[in-house]
Parts: sequence; structure tokens; C-alpha cells
Amino acid sequence: MQGFPRPFSPLVWRARSKHPLMLKQTVLDLMRVTGAFAPFRVANRSKVLILTYHRFSAAEADHKTSAQAFADHLQYLTEHYRILPLGQIADCIATGKTLPQGVAALTIDDGYQDFYDVAYPLLLKHRVPATLFVATDFVDRKCWLWTDKMRYLTAHTAAAELDVTINERSVKAAFTTARSRHKAANRVNALLKTLPNEQKEEALKQMATTLGVLLPAAPPAEYGAITWQQAREMDNEGIEVASHTVTHPILPNTTNEQLRYEMTASRARLEEELGHQVSLFCYPNGRQDARVQQATAQAGYRCAVTNQHGMNTLGTPLLGLQRVAPEPDLSHFVQSTSGFEEIKSVLRNGWYRRLAAPTTTAATVPQLFTETINQA
Repeated sequence: MQGFPRPFSPLVWRARSKHPLMLKQTVLDLMRVTGAFAPFRVANRSKVLILTYHRFSAAEADHKTSAQAFADHLQYLTEHYRILPLGQIADCIATGKTLPQGVAALTIDDGYQDFYDVAYPLLLKHRVPATLFVATDFVDRKCWLWTDKMRYLTAHTAAAELDVTINERSVKAAFTTARSRHKAANRVNALLKTLPNEQKEEALKQMATTLGVLLPAAPPAEYGAITWQQAREMDNEGIEVASHTVTHPILPNTTNEQLRYEMTASRARLEEELGHQVSLFCYPNGRQDARVQQATAQAGYRCAVTNQHGMNTLGTPLLGLQRVAPEPDLSHFVQSTSGFEEIKSVLRNGWYRRLAAPTTTAATVPQLFTETINQA
């Protein structure tokens, strides 16, 4: 097609590749301060944005949201969204009640102590509600979150490298920095997620032996959970404390009996400690299928969140709500919460493809662009 440069021409790529990360961040910062993401936020104001967080830190740290970053997020959200408890949103969707425009909810998975220490005071300061999903045996000090076991092993081994095969797939990694150790643990965890629960735990024991590291019976402070006293305090202050199973297994990999236990026992333990009904649920690692969703409903939960990326409409199933996992820096946060990524994906897969079609002419481009935006 004549007259239109290809979206990723060699000339453009050479310009981008000189300092690609720096250039991308500069462009994102410029788009944020000039309000370029605002039209996308407005275009998605009828959808429900549910954010998901995990770990927090007082200062900047890899793989955690710092106190300053979280404060920036809350400041932005309170200025541009109506933040509601997830339970209230679920009630409105279930009853067909109209929700306000620009609704958002905050969810935090797992129940680590750093949520209470870092994030909770900021939520109180900004008067923002949130939902904290906890694994009850984790709070009871009966178990680790299994993903942390692998992170502990790679962080504390004296071995120089890792070479392991799981489910006929291998992971080989050299331990050169703290980041390389964490990355290796995440690669192994991704494979462990494919195993039945008993095989996963056995694999972790074997790797502990191979790496020469003794796993403590209870998680060290770095990987520790909140207490029930803290859970009750937060629950009384507008933080919904809800279920994330008993031991945090990958639910599609469990037997029917295990699945039923993880669903019902966690809810019963929470209601015993909190003194009221609990009906919100989060699938560990977001993993679920039709069998798991059926068990969720049978256990008495009215709402459940996944890790599937996206915003929610009135047509989104209450047992399959989507969430957005934001990056810490504010420009990426504004981009991801605006829905820009979804529209950009439609443009990339739709408009660019149609733009390159042999029948496209300069006169038809405006029409193609409008049609593609309407599909977003």
C-alpha cells in the first residue's frame, strides 16, 4: 500500500532501539502529564476497575509496591474514581442496581504482614476501602505460601546454579545476583503450578535437598502473615477480609474432596474469627475452571475474582471477575487503569491489519479507524 509507513518499519525500530526502555518511560511520563490517558479513562467509565496487589515495602524494592508508589496510586484513584468495597459492587451487579460511573475496587491477595505494616495505614489515611484475601492456614501459622518456599530456597542456597526438570520441562539458571535467584524461583514456580498438589510439595522437598537448604516449618518474617487480631482490626475499619482458601493450592489441580475442603474450611475459619458471614473469594494464582466455579458457588460465595486481565461490565460473571495488576510507577499505573492497553491491543490487531489490506486507500482510513475504535 502506498503512502502509509508500516507501523514497525526498520527506521522506526532503529530509533526506538537506541534506548528503548528510557524512551518508552519518557513517552509514558509525557502522556500522563499531558492528560493523554484521560479520554481512555472516560471511555471506560461505565466499566468496573478492580485492582490487585500482593506485596508492599516501606522503600523501593523489587517485586513489591513501595509506600510512596501506593500513596501515589491512592491519590490518583481518589481524584478520578469512585472507590467502593468489592462486596458492595457485587451486590449491585447481582441485584441489577445501577453503579456510579468510574467505579474502582482495591483487592490484595494472600495476607502478608507487609500489607498491615505499609498499605493499611495509607488506606486509612486516604479513607479508601479494600478487600484482603487471606489463606487461613497461613494466618494460623500452619503453612507457608508454597511459592515462597522456592524463593527461600534460591535465596539461601550456596549452590552456584539450578538445573531441574519438572513435568518434562527444564529450568537452568546461574545464581549471580539476588534478582537472578528470584527470577529462577519464579520460573520453577510456573512449572510447579502444573503439578497436582502432592507432587508439587514433594518436588519442593527434593529441591530443598538438592540445593542443601533446610526449610523452616513456619515461614520467616520476610514471608510471614498478618495475625487474626490484625485481621479483626482491619475488618472493623472497612477492609473486607475474605477467603483465599486454606493452603493456597492451584484449585484446578486438586481432587473434588480437596477442593471442597479448601472452599468450605477457609470460609468457616474466617467467619469464626471475624464474627460475620464471608462471601467473597479469590482463586489462588487466579486459576479456575468450570468445576472450580461450581464448587465456589456450592460453598456459598457470591463473588470471586480471577487474575484475568481486564475491566468488568454488567455481563461479567460474578464468579469470574477480572482484575488489573498495576505496575508501581505512576505513569504505568495511569496507563493500565485507563483501559489504554485494551484499546491499543484492538488497534494493533485490528486497525494495523486492516490498514495493510490491499483494498485500503487513503480515503477509507478515517472510516477504518472509527470502526476499530467502536469495537474496543
